[in-house]
Amino acid sequence: MIPSSRLRAILSAALLGLALMLHVSPASARLRDADLCEEAARRAARATGVPQEVLMAITLTETGRRTGGGPMRPWPWAVNVAGQGHWFPSRAEAEQFVASVLDQGRGNFDVGCFQLNNRWHAANFASMHDMFDPDANALYAARYLQDLRGPSDDWSSAAGAYHSATPELARRYRSRFEMLLADLPAAAAEGVVARVNVFPLFRAGDVRSTGSLVPLDAPARPLFGE
Repeated sequence: MIPSSRLRAILSAALLGLALMLHVSPASARLRDADLCEEAARRAARATGVPQEVLMAITLTETGRRTGGGPMRPWPWAVNVAGQGHWFPSRAEAEQFVASVLDQGRGNFDVGCFQLNNRWHAANFASMHDMFDPDANALYAARYLQDLRGPSDDWSSAAGAYHSATPELARRYRSRFEMLLADLPAAAAEGVVARVNVFPLFRAGDVRSTGSLVPLDAPARPLFGE
């Protein structure tokens, strides 16, 4: 029989180990949140056939920032209002901010990993909470890109149109998109199988415009002032 004093010591050590395992530092939590957009992009690529590297480059172009001095990563809890980008530490804070924007009667803003525009796309989601969901956001963006690409294989032009129908804005966006695409590791393209777009989302003549959080002529800045 184990003496009670030793049993208490063993139990205390076990509880301490469990506490350490369960403890998540803010930096670790941010890294996990940064994974969400990338994982959602991979799943959307498998579901739609849009090249994985295209989706990775789009989400980086839209919300990419450096975390803790590391590589550029996309961020899911991001909002752009009138050209001003906002990155929030949590989904709840991002949704609270959007609620305040809507209360002000302002409906033209972009949200999530792929910065979907509320004015043009919110009607396709059950709620703003769903629109922020990384998987829903990524899948919608992938189908949108398919629609913009049409029968061609010109994903760069589709990326430009994803940002704006204004030629000069689209050109600047394409330039950044192509730079980030070229910097992606080769592994980003693995496992992508082409599929026919069976989810046409947009009618001819629909106005399409989004505003990425990342200024197209500015260097990347860290998340949350790091």
